[in-house]
Amino acid sequence: MFWQEDEDKTLPYQASDDVLDVSFAIACKQLPLDHAWDLAQAVQQALPWFADEVVAGVHPIHVAESGNGWERPDDASNQFLLPSRRTRMFLRIPKSRIPETQALVGTTLDVNGYAVGLRDMKEKPFVHTSVIFARYVLSDAAEDENSFLQRMAAEVKRVADFKVKKMLCGKSHALRTPQGVLHTRHLMLADLDSDPSIRLQQYGLGDGRKLGCGLFMPHKGIKTLKPTE
Repeated sequence: MFWQEDEDKTLPYQASDDVLDVSFAIACKQLPLDHAWDLAQAVQQALPWFADEVVAGVHPIHVAESGNGWERPDDASNQFLLPSRRTRMFLRIPKSRIPETQALVGTTLDVNGYAVGLRDMKEKPFVHTSVIFARYVLSDAAEDENSFLQRMAAEVKRVADFKVKKMLCGKSHALRTPQGVLHTRHLMLADLDSDPSIRLQQYGLGDGRKLGCGLFMPHKGIKTLKPTE
């Protein structure tokens, strides 16, 4: 007989902090909506070690999907973000690189001609949540949803040694690079145990970390408050 109990999530859990996110308050008037490539180049120019760190990644800068009459368009061509004073830029780094990353405070990145001033770095360790979400996971343009999810389930097994119970993919986006357009999908994983949740946040899925792809973040639960609903 093989019998595996669900994890008791009420027990204390100490998450590994070998890899973590750091965030910066930014001073930026506007930024092209599709800025992943240019921001990655600016960060790697400022931090020469960044490109060689496998787990290091750059989260594209986001503002609210809608607000003050603005809604994020599906086609990012010739569209701009208007970051607010509360908008922050996030980097995923090994903990050992915190002192070198701190040196970015007070500097200004040149993101293909758009200035992004950095200040007030804060550390944001991962939390053991059962639901995690990535805004961008690389997908082949011809790959249908079922094929994508099957490939991701195999990737989760490889990275975190965990059999996926619940997984949803959502919006598709295109990221511009000098080598061509990269196709991505939103991806949410649910009902994760603590260890695979932390490992997936640390190591991600697929390629493209420097462009923000495969970077998971904690997400609010998807269960209803009343199981009967």
